[in-house]
Amino acid sequence: EFTYNQPHPHPLSQSQPHHHPHMTSSHTLEGPRLCAGQVSVPPFLGVILGTVLGGLLRLLPTLDEDLLVLISFPGDILMRMLKMLILPLIISSLISGLAGLDPKSSGHMGTRAMVYYLSTTVLAAILGVILVLSIHPGDPKLKAATGAVAKSEEVSSLDAFLDLIRNLFPENLVQACFQQVQTVTQKVPVPPQVMRQENVSRILPGNLSLLNATVTEVSLGPSTVTHKRLEFKAGMNVLGLIGFFIAFGVAMGQRGEQAKPMAEFFNILNEIIMQLVSMIMWYSPFGIASLICGKLAGLQDLELVARQLGMYMLTVALGLLLHGALVLPLIFFGVTRQNPFAFYAGIFQAWLTALGTASSAGTLPVTFRCLEENLGVDRRVTRLVLPIGATINMDGTALYEAVAAIFIAQMNSIALDGGQIATVRDRLRTSINVVGDSFGAGIVHHLSRAELATIDARAKGHLPESPTPKLPSLSNHQGPLEGTGAGYTALPTADSEEEEQVRSQCCELPHNSAP
Repeated sequence: EFTYNQPHPHPLSQSQPHHHPHMTSSHTLEGPRLCAGQVSVPPFLGVILGTVLGGLLRLLPTLDEDLLVLISFPGDILMRMLKMLILPLIISSLISGLAGLDPKSSGHMGTRAMVYYLSTTVLAAILGVILVLSIHPGDPKLKAATGAVAKSEEVSSLDAFLDLIRNLFPENLVQACFQQVQTVTQKVPVPPQVMRQENVSRILPGNLSLLNATVTEVSLGPSTVTHKRLEFKAGMNVLGLIGFFIAFGVAMGQRGEQAKPMAEFFNILNEIIMQLVSMIMWYSPFGIASLICGKLAGLQDLELVARQLGMYMLTVALGLLLHGALVLPLIFFGVTRQNPFAFYAGIFQAWLTALGTASSAGTLPVTFRCLEENLGVDRRVTRLVLPIGATINMDGTALYEAVAAIFIAQMNSIALDGGQIATVRDRLRTSINVVGDSFGAGIVHHLSRAELATIDARAKGHLPESPTPKLPSLSNHQGPLEGTGAGYTALPTADSEEEEQVRSQCCELPHNSAP
C-alpha cells in the first residue's frame, strides 16, 4: 500500500465542470485499481490467445498470404486507432500540463526527468555490456552457419546528431506532423580527369613515314565522390512537436488569467482524447491477439534462427528482464520508499499493450490512463514526463544496441541478418521502455509534491500569487532597472511562513506509505 498526494485541477481554471475521481487532493492506493470501466484481464488473455493460435498455425505445412493478412487485420486497425490519437494527445497534454505550472516548477520537473532518463539509459547499456561479456553469445562458428550479409550503408554520427537538432526546430509545424528531416549520403561515380592533351607529329627516319599521335595525361583520382543532402522521410517528427508545444505551454502559463479560456479548451480536449482511449481499450484484447498471432504465424525459419542465435536472443531477453524487474524497481523504491510491485500492477495494462503493439508512442494513451486513474499520479506530471519519455527514453534500445555491437564484434565483425528476431526483440524492449517511462513519472511525481502543493495552495487563494515578470515601460520608469541577459526579471523574494508550512505538510508521508 502506498499513498500519492494528488493535486487539484488546473490552476488556471477556476470553473471545474469536469470532475474526476483521480483529481482529489489525496489518493491512497491499496493494491492496483482498475481503470474506469475497464478490466485488465482481457488484454492478458489476448496475449495468451495470440501466442497459442500463432504457435498452432505454425504447425500447418503452408499458410496462404491472404490468410495472414486477414489474421493481422484486426491488429492493424488497433495500431491505426492508437496512432491516430498520438498527435492530439501530445498537444493537449503538454500544453495543459505546462500551463498549470510556473516556469520554475516545470524546469525542476524537466530536470528530474532528464536525470532519470539519462541514468537509466546508462545503467541499461552497462548491464547489456556485462551480460554479453559474461555469456559470450558470439561464437565464431556462426559465421559459416549464417553466411555473409550485404553491408548496410554507414551512417555518420555527426549527421545523426545534426539531424536530431534540425528535427527539434521544424521549419513547418504542419509538415512535422507527418515528415522529418534526414541527411542522405550518396556516392556519385567520377570519370577520370584529363589533365593534359596534345598532338604529336613525328617523321620516322627509316621509310620517311609520318606519325601522328595524341598524348593524353589522365589523373587517376577517387572513383566516387560523396554528396550529402537533406531529405524529408515519412514519419511524425515527435521531437519537433514536443519542443514547440513545451515552449507554447510555458509561454501560455505565464499569461495568467488571460490564458484561462485556452487552458480550459486544452483541458477539455485532453478529456475527450482520454474518453476515446477508454473506448479503444475495449477492443484492444482482440487487436493484441491478432498482432501477436499474425507475427508468429508469419515468421520464417524460426526454429533455425533459434538454434543459430539462441544465445544472443537469451542474452537480450535476460538483460531486459533484469533491467525491468530489478534495476527500475530498485531505483523507484530507493527514491520513493514505496512498493514497486504495486506500481507494476497499476501499469500492467500499458505493459501488455506495449508487448502487443511494439510501439512506445502507440502505447502512450494507455500509459496516461493507467498512471492517472490506477495510480493517481498527478496529471501535470504525466503530461510533461510521458510525451518526452516516449521519445527519448529508450532503456531497452540502449541495452539491445550494447549487446548487438559486442555480439557482432565477437563474430569477427560479421553483420548478421536480424530481421527474423526483430518481432520478439522489438516487443521486449518496447515494453521495457514503457515501464521505464512509467516509473519515471512516479519518481518525478514523488519529488515534485511540494511544488505541486504550493501551486495548488496559490490557486485556492491560500498563498499570495507570485508576480509574473513583466517588461517595464521605459516611459513610466523612474528607478534603476534590474535585468539579466535573458530579459528583465523580478528580484527573488523569500517564501512566506505559510508557504513553508504548506510545503512541510505536503512532504510528510503517512505511516502506511512504506512498502
